[in-house]
Amino acid sequence: MSSFIVKGIWNGDRNGKGTITTDGLQTAVSAPKQLDGPGIGANPEELLIAAATNCYMLTLAAILSNRDIEYTHLEVETEGTVSKDGKRLVFEKIVHKLLIFVKQADVELQEKLIQLAHRAEKACFISQTLKGNVEVSVEPVVKVVG
Repeated sequence: MSSFIVKGIWNGDRNGKGTITTDGLQTAVSAPKQLDGPGIGANPEELLIAAATNCYMLTLAAILSNRDIEYTHLEVETEGTVSKDGKRLVFEKIVHKLLIFVKQADVELQEKLIQLAHRAEKACFISQTLKGNVEVSVEPVVKVVG
């Protein structure tokens, strides 16, 4: 079993600000501007999306490494959509817009990379945790760079 600890400090009311600290991260936090907050540092919505993005990249990198598929790097822009249901917020979906950069790839390899990009989302621990509550999807693109 593994344990992960996040420490938080908060000052003020809903529009106050705080700090989140982990072993590898320290960041200011507040309610987001998009939801009428002060927008200081990160917000819970971004942190959830960041967790999903981090897990997705790590899972895809592991899948590609396990299959000895060479790539130069991955770039992911993840968009999370939040809506209001009455007074409560609902996380509707998370979409990973993925670019896989490779030095060379025939059509077969490009199709395999797209398939593995989708498989990584299904295998990601965070995506599995959210499943049933939030729609998570991937929009992969393979870029051959010379």
